[in-house]
Amino acid sequence: MIFVPWIALGAFGSVVLIQLYFYLRYFRLLAFHRSAHDENQREHPVSVIICARDEADEIEANLPGVLAQSYKSTHEIVIVNDNSQDDTKYLLDGLYKDFKQLHIIELKQEAVHIPGKKFPLSVGIKSAKHELLLLTDADCIPASEHWIKKMQDGFRPGIEIVLGYGAYKKAKGILNKIIRFDTFHTALQYLSFALAGSPYMGVGRNLAYKKELFFRKKGFASHHHLPGGDDDLFINGCATAHNTAIVVDKEAFTLSTPAKKWSEWVSQKERHNATGRYYRTKDRMVLGLYMISHLAFYPLAVVAFVFLPWTWVLPALLLKWLLQAVIFYKAMVKLNEKDLFPYFILWDVWMIIYYIYFLSSLWKKPSNRWS
Repeated sequence: MIFVPWIALGAFGSVVLIQLYFYLRYFRLLAFHRSAHDENQREHPVSVIICARDEADEIEANLPGVLAQSYKSTHEIVIVNDNSQDDTKYLLDGLYKDFKQLHIIELKQEAVHIPGKKFPLSVGIKSAKHELLLLTDADCIPASEHWIKKMQDGFRPGIEIVLGYGAYKKAKGILNKIIRFDTFHTALQYLSFALAGSPYMGVGRNLAYKKELFFRKKGFASHHHLPGGDDDLFINGCATAHNTAIVVDKEAFTLSTPAKKWSEWVSQKERHNATGRYYRTKDRMVLGLYMISHLAFYPLAVVAFVFLPWTWVLPALLLKWLLQAVIFYKAMVKLNEKDLFPYFILWDVWMIIYYIYFLSSLWKKPSNRWS
């Protein structure tokens, strides 16, 4: 038993150092990131691409916000209606009368059995007139009329991919806060890693890349057999330290309506998490290390308090909380999620439950449902 304190010290000390490493090496980059503003930045022609299936209500609520963008340069809004059985077609036809920049593509029955949205998205990209592609979903609305302008500003010499933030609308209830924290925590990781030169994913709710890149990488060919991954797996396969930028201007965000039932959100998360196993080995290892250190931190802190002097353990715990508080606060302000900050320690503990609950989705067969 004489070795137990040393084992406790080694184990707890290791996870503390790993957690501090991630906060100092990666997450501080987003927290203290300053966007480069260039008032003379040229506005390039842009094709906005949206795929929809049976989402007439979402289109009616959100598409006007895309159509009413204040963007002086040439742009088009490509809507791919993928075999919708609701009133989507008639709604789009009505909108086209007032917005001639709307380009409607109707997919018929021959594509109805192809899972996911890779096929309709590929059709939309091939039909796009412009080199810069800006992607979002039918259930998303731009946070401002300058969304297109702000996102295309990220394309500077050598940049082929621009990662944005797809937020969820604020509402009452604990589920809304859980969804929004999960979205923030995911963004904290992929945006920070991109700033560190290790981009590994993006979200289709707010993502831009060049048409030439899509064809050079043969589109979704490397993972065409999977229903998901049209956003994160595509970016994982072609993003580099030199061709990827982020835009975190609040006017460049998109807003989505979050799930109102726990079961809906769980189903959504399981579909998204199922693609993680196909990331590059390096990315899986780094993200896995972060997850394991997060899972082990508080259990090992309890063990350390039992077997080690509290004067050793408490300072390490307070140091981690202090660093986390500073970085969470600044990053939450940047991503307009400041109201979540007072509970940052509770969110930290919640992530243990989250990781355990969704661990099985890493090896479950991906769902064929539209996502």
